[in-house]
Amino acid sequence: MNKKIYMKTRTTCLLLATAVLLVSCDKKSAPPAAGVSASGPSPELATVLAASPKGEAASIAAIRTTAKPGDEITVSGRIMGSKKPFVDGRAAFILGDPDVLTACNEVPGDECESPWDACCDSPEDKKRATATIQIVDANGRVLKEPIEGVGGLQNLSKVTVTGKVAEGSSADLLIVNASAIGLIKPE
Repeated sequence: MNKKIYMKTRTTCLLLATAVLLVSCDKKSAPPAAGVSASGPSPELATVLAASPKGEAASIAAIRTTAKPGDEITVSGRIMGSKKPFVDGRAAFILGDPDVLTACNEVPGDECESPWDACCDSPEDKKRATATIQIVDANGRVLKEPIEGVGGLQNLSKVTVTGKVAEGSSADLLIVNASAIGLIKPE
């Protein structure tokens, strides 16, 4: 008799577990977009994306030779200049100067799978026409959250950025701690 009760209880448990699994599999939620956390951006990142860039934007190639650490600058460009312009797991990306660099999809007949890498441009042009844009916390550390996909930012997006030239920047490497990032909508 105990064996019958045990088998009945075991069968009932298996049926319940199967029903729970079927119900839970049926109600999957869509995963968040690449780079976007389910809870949204941190307050620091949201503040930078909500702020409006100041003043007239300069080209990256022109400003990088005169900008010094601590200078507030405004630049505009496109997210490009590398095969992976967004830094994995960090609020940072590469901004390219479209007056110097050409996205491969703008080259007639080019079938490049990653047109944002500007592979048709020389390494020298990439060096003089790119800037690293980063969002930092109060301690000056790059935020440990991805920015790709947040606020519509993606490869080849046109943006204007206001920020301070970071310590360690030089004429060879322009790093900007962004205080405002504005997405330029296509016309």
